[in-house]
Amino acid sequence: MEHLTFSVPTLFGLEALAAEELRRLSLADVSAENGRVLCRGTTADLPRLNLSLRTGERVLLVLGSFQASDFDALFEGTKALPWERFIPREGAFPVKGYSLNSALHSIPDCQAIIKKAAAVRLGQAYSLTTLPETGPLYQIQFSIMKDTATLMLDTSGAGLHKRGYRAKGVDAPLRETLAAAMVLLSKYRGRDPLCDPFCGSGTIPIEAALIAKNRAPGLGRSFASQKWHWLPSQLWLQAADEAMEQEFNGSYEIFGSDLDPAAVALAEHNAALAEVDGLVQFRTADARQFRPWGDYGRVVTNPPYGERIMQRQEAEELYRAFGQVWRNASDGWRLYLLSSHTEFERTFGLPAKRKRKLYNGMLKCDLFMYGRL
Repeated sequence: MEHLTFSVPTLFGLEALAAEELRRLSLADVSAENGRVLCRGTTADLPRLNLSLRTGERVLLVLGSFQASDFDALFEGTKALPWERFIPREGAFPVKGYSLNSALHSIPDCQAIIKKAAAVRLGQAYSLTTLPETGPLYQIQFSIMKDTATLMLDTSGAGLHKRGYRAKGVDAPLRETLAAAMVLLSKYRGRDPLCDPFCGSGTIPIEAALIAKNRAPGLGRSFASQKWHWLPSQLWLQAADEAMEQEFNGSYEIFGSDLDPAAVALAEHNAALAEVDGLVQFRTADARQFRPWGDYGRVVTNPPYGERIMQRQEAEELYRAFGQVWRNASDGWRLYLLSSHTEFERTFGLPAKRKRKLYNGMLKCDLFMYGRL
């Protein structure tokens, strides 16, 4: 079976988690870089990665890298790649990408050059002067970093954070990949009670349920490469069967609550779409009256920041009240709270045991960790 190179972009701060996921999936030569993880695998791994990754943003198939300090080099390097191996006669192949710290900094010009070079190569392969582009999508992605161009095909289509269970969200939704990362960083595996008292549309509890059940997050959606002519549909069926065989069946204490009844109703709807509605309980409640129960458990949450939903002063009052709640929790409880507020610890009233820098989209945040870590 043919060996391929994959690039998995991530939100900044999640590279190590995605790398660990790839190792658990038995991918070879895993290496983490800023904002992405590289690995090697087979054609059969392409469906496995798309279905199973929790913290990666998409799966890109790397066709090649080369030096490109001018447009001639970009054209020739692109033209030298075996596009006809992957893109059929009718395939649509739009181009998008980015350039950082490179001589070629005009994105529209780079797009045009890459498109033209790929079209020349494909035209020669199929004996056509004009390519129809009426077939399935083969999205070309490029990155040019320090004059090194890397050209890839996007196998995922919509980003992997779009699991398929959330058609719409409440204000400032938390990306599913980041929610899964927060749960994984809390080391939750389904044994302890887990609660999110600021659950919004339910993303954190739903991702926790998927992790507890060991359910592949991509089983409820489709991917661009499912329509690719060279990727046998049988490989998708095998990957889905393999994923479902590894699911656990158990009962878990996973709870979500929110002050907004509409958010709670939406969370329940999303949990049903994710097929974990029997594993998660939601209710309308004020986080300022939250009371951790029992001797142990963990709270994983993403309260309003003050920049996007509430005014800063309102957010600080909420943090202060929740800090009072937390001081009444037993020693067996742990808290993992994501916030972009630069004065969070002062407002909360307690210094964190640990902090980890993460990004919610382009917004720099910290994951504040409390309790026996």
